[in-house]
Amino acid sequence: MKPIDFRSDTITQPTPVMREAMAHAQVGDDVYMEDPTLTALEDLAAEMTGKEKALFVPSGTMGNQIAVNVFTDHGNEVILEENCHIFTYEAGGIGAISGVQSRLIPSNKGVLSVETIEKAVRGVDIHYPETALICLENTHNKAGGTVTDVPTMKAIYEFAQHKNIPVHLDGARIFNAATALGVPVSELTQYTDSVMFCLSKGLCAPVGSMLAGTEDFIDRARKVRKMLGGGIRQGGILAAAGIIALQEMTGRLEEDHRHAKVLAQGLNAMDGLSVDVDFVQTNILMCDVTDEEVDLEDLMKQAREEGVLVNAMGARRLRFVTHYYITEEDIHKTLEVFAKIMKKS
Repeated sequence: MKPIDFRSDTITQPTPVMREAMAHAQVGDDVYMEDPTLTALEDLAAEMTGKEKALFVPSGTMGNQIAVNVFTDHGNEVILEENCHIFTYEAGGIGAISGVQSRLIPSNKGVLSVETIEKAVRGVDIHYPETALICLENTHNKAGGTVTDVPTMKAIYEFAQHKNIPVHLDGARIFNAATALGVPVSELTQYTDSVMFCLSKGLCAPVGSMLAGTEDFIDRARKVRKMLGGGIRQGGILAAAGIIALQEMTGRLEEDHRHAKVLAQGLNAMDGLSVDVDFVQTNILMCDVTDEEVDLEDLMKQAREEGVLVNAMGARRLRFVTHYYITEEDIHKTLEVFAKIMKKS
């Protein structure tokens, strides 16, 4: 029996339509900028985000690291939400690659305020590093897929412009944010200087992310990508799946959000489990195991034996991520499995 896999939307595999497109993709050497399919993907990504140009990168982490490198100099400081992906899950890259310092600030469940950012911006002082970049994350992974709305994005961007500080958006799941808000992605990305988004999560492409911004930014980013070993040769094979992802998969994300909400409500109704249902806004939910008698690792093991895979996020928390390969039937089966396990506990 195929497992019901909630560990991440990164486990999604290319759809049959994607595989067909990949098999017949026109290709060329993209380092020479001669791959027509990759160029078509980059043009589509730029159009959808409202940016001048876009660049295909092998991973979202590489996209974020390139953006930081382009916007900063050694010894600068970058403002980051304290639990953001760039700081938590990118192996210390901004320090190792770009030689910059992280200025970590608190948020309300992953959503930063302009007031908190304003307090973190360095004044002019010989002792201080220069604030060179503000990074946002939308949706916010570790906060449980929470969404920063358009007015908040606008307020932060206008403040940043006033201070002449660029804003980079880690928008790995920006299409989930746009879906939750009922707006085009460009409504959010207009309030950024650059944006990275992933093709390989909920959009089901096998590999890759997009980095978008001004023409000058992308020209510089292309060189940094090459320096980091991300120069693509016949990348059109991957780009063909990315085009399908943007054309066919962005419009169905509401289904994943609906499944997450149903799952959250069901888990929250069980003794020993707790989910903040109001903050299940997209396709990620965090479930706290409140029954101290229940061992988290044992709970996960029992669920695995019943065909349900889920990841831990700390000592007492589970993370569930819904995606294209999680069906309504899978949601009900998962609730049956956890009800059975919690009843035995």
